[in-house]
Amino acid sequence: MVEFIIRRILMLIPLLLVISIVSFIIIQLPPGDWVSTYITNLKLSGIDVSEDEAIRLIKLYGLDKPQYQQYLIWIKNMVLHGKLGRSFQWNRPVTEILAERVPLTMLISLLTIIFSWAVAVPIGIYSATHQYSFFDYMWTFIGFIGISTPGFLLALVLMWFAYSVFGFPVTGLFSAEFVDAAWSWAKVVDMSKRIWLPVIIIGMAGTAGLIRVMRGTLLDEIRKQYVITARSKGLPERRLLFKYPVRVAINPLISTIGWMLPAIISGEILVSIVLNLQTTGPVLLRAVMSQDMYLAGSITMVLSALAVTGTLISDILLAWVDPRIRYEGVEK
Repeated sequence: MVEFIIRRILMLIPLLLVISIVSFIIIQLPPGDWVSTYITNLKLSGIDVSEDEAIRLIKLYGLDKPQYQQYLIWIKNMVLHGKLGRSFQWNRPVTEILAERVPLTMLISLLTIIFSWAVAVPIGIYSATHQYSFFDYMWTFIGFIGISTPGFLLALVLMWFAYSVFGFPVTGLFSAEFVDAAWSWAKVVDMSKRIWLPVIIIGMAGTAGLIRVMRGTLLDEIRKQYVITARSKGLPERRLLFKYPVRVAINPLISTIGWMLPAIISGEILVSIVLNLQTTGPVLLRAVMSQDMYLAGSITMVLSALAVTGTLISDILLAWVDPRIRYEGVEK
């Protein structure tokens, strides 16, 4: 197992390198660059920029160099010095911007996954063991609503409901007095009062999908011959259910961790804009729109690292949950 994990980690290095190249190329595909966009916006505002000033800005940000040199400078500073470049739009180091946004984004993502699993697994098991019951139909109906309703629309509805019924504004992760304050226990308590809404909204679609997967897989599993045989031998129903079928039926859910982590972060962009959350979603959207290549590329790299790390975690958990999976055969 240890050898397998080490080998998979070593495989991540060239994979992330390829992802960084592809991401950098895609970000550079639109015509123009950040300086041209910035100058155009200034001219639309009535501010004239001379040709000499435009050339000075291009040289200042290193945009006069070929794209491959820009990439090599970026990746060199990232690997050797741990620097991700400087954001054109924010005029700050990218590491500082990510240090402010990534922890909160990761916290929301982790809580969203816990919420999705805590709700989806019990409901999926109940729906499978009580097929065509009233609650099975009810959760199926709620699940379809969760899958089909856009997150930003659900955010607007719940925002209105929370304010109109409870008189509680739910925009932002912090109250006004804690937005710029240093971290303290009072700030953590204030955040805990507000974080539940984005967690529910972002996790709604994923939870509904996991319920359907868990229900369908478990229904297929409990009809297999080994379950019928174990039941005929007098094995208690609860013990039979959780010892065999549930452990097998949960495998597809574990395998989704690899794409759930980046999907949650990228899927919360519109929700974050609606709820005014201090996460990476709105920053990524602004960076892409303004062609802030170092900031957009760095956030893309973070999402890619989450994807490959989540896939590794999925493989390890699958081996732990399902003893039929043998890594010796995979390694050979």
